Amino acid sequence: MNWPSFFSYDFLLNLGISIGIVLLFLVFRGLFSKYIFSLILRLSRKAPTDLISHFFLSFEKPIQWLFIIIGIYVASDYFPLFEQDNTLFKDIISSSVVAMLTWGLYNIASASSVLFIKIRDNYKLELDDILIPFLSKSLRVVIVAISFSIIAQEFGYDVNGFVAGLGLGGVAIAFAAKDAIGNLFGGFIIITEKPFTIGDWIMTPSVEGTVEDISFRSTKVRTFAQAVVTVPNATLANESITNWSQMGKRQISFNLTISRDTPKAKLVKIVHRIEDIVKNNPDIHPETVFVKFDSFKDNGYEVFLYFFTNTTVWGDFLTIKESINFSIMEILEQEEVLMGLESTRLYMDSELTSKEQKEKEKNEGQLSLSKDS
Repeated sequence: MNWPSFFSYDFLLNLGISIGIVLLFLVFRGLFSKYIFSLILRLSRKAPTDLISHFFLSFEKPIQWLFIIIGIYVASDYFPLFEQDNTLFKDIISSSVVAMLTWGLYNIASASSVLFIKIRDNYKLELDDILIPFLSKSLRVVIVAISFSIIAQEFGYDVNGFVAGLGLGGVAIAFAAKDAIGNLFGGFIIITEKPFTIGDWIMTPSVEGTVEDISFRSTKVRTFAQAVVTVPNATLANESITNWSQMGKRQISFNLTISRDTPKAKLVKIVHRIEDIVKNNPDIHPETVFVKFDSFKDNGYEVFLYFFTNTTVWGDFLTIKESINFSIMEILEQEEVLMGLESTRLYMDSELTSKEQKEKEKNEGQLSLSKDS
């Protein structure tokens, strides 16, 4: 084709029509977003469920891009020097539509999706804060995988052969990704056995803190120093896990040593008074309370205290424990009794016992007699 034909009347007319069609669809896109979609969104929010509005919000951006794809396809029929029936062009357009559909479904399957919450509430399923993000990510992977296979088939690739090739190399891939597979199975164990959930305070040999997130590979725990520690799921699944958030009550246990100068009657009275204070405290769990004279020690009489607080909150627990300690101090002051303290006797060289002094004088006398002789 000669260069002058590029600037012929038909060429310029068709070029102008194709550009005009694209611009027209861009205008349609803007009008749709500003008026039609806004109206649909307002109407959907009046529905008894949020699923409809969530569906439209998920497809808002894909629909806007769909206007551009349709505009390009229609304009290509008028674009000079281009055949709309071109196979590659059709494959690109079809793949673009599939990609937009995938984008919308991907948004619907978000972790904060109303879909999973509605399913859980309507069917009374036990989907906790761990399982919902896990299902969301699994569904997203499935959506992307199906979209990839459809697009590959549009371009003439044999997906079945690709899957068969993966099967032949599965052993090598599994060996190379054994840590990743271990973490994945560890995640499944954590979800099925539920030793903890998001927001729980846990303690393991690896970390102690509050669980913030659980993914395919790892679990994120925020420590009390406000650092975030990422622990592989395979490690957590093989460790002992203490879940402090699942405690129904918190233990207080210690020994109180009373001075040996305390008479038996006062010791009995002190034990009974302490036991009454603990049992009558509304913050103490009444089921298990032990205040007993337990044993004799070198520095005094040892009283054993063992009971539980109703609360498991660390700050409240410390406040209750402090209150009990102050009450015990008050009882000891009222009864004029001292606590038995550990003591150590130190012997200096100048503080010899009478026996050692006599032995020294005897040796000095024998030495004097031997010199006189």
